Formats: sequence, structure tokens, C-alpha cells
Amino acid sequence: MKMKAQAATILIVVLVGLAGWQPSHAQQDQIGIAVGATPEAIEIEDLEGSLVDLGDYIGEKPLLVEFWATWCPRCEALMPQIEAVRAAHGEAVEFLIVAVAVNQSLRRVRRHVENHTMPGRVLWDADGRAVRAFMAPTTSYVVVLDAEGTVVYTGVGEDQDIEAAVKKALGP
Repeated sequence: MKMKAQAATILIVVLVGLAGWQPSHAQQDQIGIAVGATPEAIEIEDLEGSLVDLGDYIGEKPLLVEFWATWCPRCEALMPQIEAVRAAHGEAVEFLIVAVAVNQSLRRVRRHVENHTMPGRVLWDADGRAVRAFMAPTTSYVVVLDAEGTVVYTGVGEDQDIEAAVKKALGP
């Protein structure tokens, strides 16, 4: 249990330390999980506490996953782009918003979701399993997978081209 607490503390320090970091456009596809990889199918919770198997989403249709926090200004700035892409592509792409358990509580996330429309299903990564599976370096980190479950894009920050990333996943 002590090691789990130490690992969580290290994860918090890394995520908070990287919160202001912004990669160049050339680095966008080189952070976190590798393009061409398939993330591990793990379980995290929904906002009601039920387990959700991310494997149920991987390989079904294109999938966009954003690592998000209520306190993240870059996440907020990125939200209109994600909403526009969801409106443009409807049910052809699945959208998951993974609320990280860094400097926010499940109660705070629930309150935010009650007051704001979110462009996808919001999940709660209580112990960092999704952060580790996707190698998320910070919030506003986006991973896009194609219909086979292969990572086709990773990026971080508010200057991402989400439309181009999703088009890459949808293919020709």
C-alpha cells in the first residue's frame, strides 16, 4: 500500500510539473504512447463508480481519448475543437474524456459535468491506470486510435489539430 501511495505521489508531481509544458508541432506525434501501438485494455470507473473496460472501446471504431482535469486551462481551450469534431463526425467516432485524479476529486468532476456539457463519456482514473496505459505525460493529452485500435495520433495542448487527427483515424 505504501508503494502505491508513493507511485501516486510521483505521478502527481510529474503531471503537475508538466502542466505548463507545450511540445512543438514536430513533437506532437512523439509523446506518450507510441504511434502504431495498441494501448493495454484496462478498467477504470465511470462517474457512478462502475467499472468500464476500455477494451470495449478499443478496436470497435475510431476513438479519441483526452486526459482532462477541471483545473486545466489548456483542456478548456481545446474543448471547442473536440466539440466541433464530435458534431462533424457524429457516431462514427467514440469520444472518452478521462478525468485524472490529480488535484481534483470525483465530487468536483461530477459537479463540473453537471454544469457543463462534455463532448464524450467522462471516466474517472482514480489510481492512474489509464494514465499509465496511455503514457499520458500531462492533461490536455489527446490520443486518437483507428478502428483497429492502433494509435494514429498523440498530442498535447490547445494548439492540436483534432480534426486532422480524427480524419487520419477515419482513413480515406
